[in-house]
Parts: sequence; C-alpha cells; structure tokens
Amino acid sequence: MSDQPAYNYCALPLARYASRPDESKGRVYDEPESANRTTFQRDRDRIIHASAFRRLKYKTQVFVYHEGDHYRTRLSHTLEVAQVTRTLARALMVNEDLAETVALAHDLGHTPFAHIGEVYLQKAMEAYGGFDHNDQSLRVLTTLERKYPHFNGLNLCWETLEGVVKHNGPVTGNVHIALEELRKQIDLPLDNYASIEAQVAAIADDIAYNNHDVEDGLRAGLFTIEELEELSILRDALASVRSQYTNLEQRYLVYEMIREMIGAMVNDVLTVSRENLRLLDPKDADDVRAAGKTMVAFSDEMREKVDELRKFLYSRMYRHFTINRIWLKVERIVGDLFTAFHDQYQLMPDNWQKRITDAKAVDNPTLRARIVCDYIAGMTDRYAIREHERLFDLYWDLR
Repeated sequence: MSDQPAYNYCALPLARYASRPDESKGRVYDEPESANRTTFQRDRDRIIHASAFRRLKYKTQVFVYHEGDHYRTRLSHTLEVAQVTRTLARALMVNEDLAETVALAHDLGHTPFAHIGEVYLQKAMEAYGGFDHNDQSLRVLTTLERKYPHFNGLNLCWETLEGVVKHNGPVTGNVHIALEELRKQIDLPLDNYASIEAQVAAIADDIAYNNHDVEDGLRAGLFTIEELEELSILRDALASVRSQYTNLEQRYLVYEMIREMIGAMVNDVLTVSRENLRLLDPKDADDVRAAGKTMVAFSDEMREKVDELRKFLYSRMYRHFTINRIWLKVERIVGDLFTAFHDQYQLMPDNWQKRITDAKAVDNPTLRARIVCDYIAGMTDRYAIREHERLFDLYWDLR
C-alpha cells in the first residue's frame, strides 16, 4: 500500500479508503475547529475528559471492584481496546485518531455490575422503551454529558457518532431512543457498514476482552492452564511459548501465552483485512461503507477458535457459581433502586430531580423511567451499592 498518498495533517501516510478529518461531515452544532487538533483528535479529547469516561474506573468488567485491584475494570478494558485499535489502524494505514476515539467511546453506556447490571436494567425498562448499552453510549455522548453552555452532549463529529452506532455492523431491528433522536438531527443511514476505523475498533474489542478474561479467570482460580489446553487457540499459544522457554514459572507462562494469543489474533485480522481490501479495491471511505460486508475480520479458522474460547468462558467463568451469586445480589440492588426512584423521584439527588421536572416527566411514567434509567446506568459499582445502603439500610444515616 506504499502507493497511497500522505496528507499533511497526519504523522503517517493514509490509505485512500481511510477517513480524513478535513472531509468530515461536521457536527450537529456548528463550532469553530481547533487550530492545533484535527476533528477526530478533538473528539478523542472530549471523550477522555467526559465524566462518564472517568466513571469507567469503578465499573465492573466481570468481577465486582472490591474483589481485587488486579482484575480488569471497564476503564482498563477500554484502554486495552484502544491500544489494540491503534496497532491495527496503523498497520492498515487508516486514521488512528478516529479508530481510537470509537474505541474509547464504545463502553460509556455500560451499567454498573457489567452485563449482570444490564440484564436487570433491561428488565426494569421493558415497559418503558427498553435499554441497550450501545444506545446508552450514544445517549451519553449526545445528551447526558453536560459540559458546554450551548448544547447537551459532546457535539462529536458525524464519523465518530457513526462509529459508535454501527461499529458492530448495520443497525437492524428496533431503533432505540438515542439513535432515534440523533437521526432527527443528522442524516445517518443504518443499512450500510461503518468506516474501516470503526470496524477496527470493534474487532479490537473482541481481541481485548477474550484475552484479558482468560487472564482474569486464571487469576481467580475459575479454571486451570491444563483445562485451557483443551482449546485449540490456547493450545497453540502454549506450544509456542514452551518451544521458546523451559521450566517457565506459571505467572510468566500466562503472560507469554496471552501475548502469543493477542499476536496471533492481530496477525490473522491483518492478513484477512488486507486481502479483503485488495479484492474490494476501495477508492475512498464510502466504498468501504458500501462493501456489503465488514472488511476487518477474523479468518474462518480463527473465528472458530475464538467461538470455542467464548463458549468455554461462558460456561466456566461467566456462569461460575461465584458470578451467579453476584447476579442474585445485583438483581436486588438494581431492581430496588429503579422501583424506589421511579415511584418517588424526590429520593434522587437534586440535579436529577431537576432533570425530571425540566423534562416535564413528573406525570409521564415512561419519560421518568428513562431519566431514572440514565441515573442508574451511569452509576459505578460502589456508588450503586452505597445508594442501595442509604435507601434500604435502616441505620445508614442514624448511627
């Protein structure tokens, strides 16, 4: 791809199918652009400075935060996704800034207590329009962050918003609330694919969480190295490590195994993606969107190995009895909080009560439920636990 032209605003050459900040479709609200940063750099910075981004530090990936300082959180996971994203984006000669921006934004809508919290918030919202963490990420970016005097949200550019909406592919089925509102403001087709940068961020998410969940599961004692050798992708990685080292201490064996596995996945994605791009021969970013399939993907062989690993993690980690016990507690916490705040919104902090009154939601159960949902979805694990204690521990404020 050495014949691709370079543009002055990038440190490295860009392929012709990469997204260019000088060709951005703009923002919902017009703003003067930065003199020193591109559109995509500016979006990345806005996300990093967002309150929702900081709260990822105390949001669960799999294990609740108090179980140990070494387990991944949503924040550490997001940073790992961003790191893999930049590696892939640079190798494919596409825009690293946009790819990283989508990676940093992709988990902002996750609830406390990982997917457990999401399941019970979905149940609470069944009668009020539902809940989807991807749509909630968009809602954080377009509505819930309040940092600018002239608009709600972060006023990100079209390409960033498209990446958040469609990084997992075209949107089919129900259109949720944040996306429905956004489409009233911008032209955003849902039936095609996103930019190649968003596709890179999506597969980097797969690479990151599959690998770090293996490491965290081993640390927690949910399975052993010997059991992992039953999986072809882990067996290959361990064989490679053992061919290079003898009598390696287990902790180093695990670290090297994870490195091998990440490297194998990255190399596979790059091989497949380059071939897909060669066959498509896209002339610009829109050719990638119109390709009819994702350009950035695993090979069929690697996809089978990744699916095998996912099934193992689902049965041995995500449904382990220790995690099931957390499910029981989270159902109580999320359910109690939602019911209490929806029935008596005056129990919420003053600023959230104001959101309800400003939205004229006092006598509108559906709208009130959405604002209560926003409040709970934005909580960290520890804040949700403390809110529950404040409301339902009879002696919390009376000691």
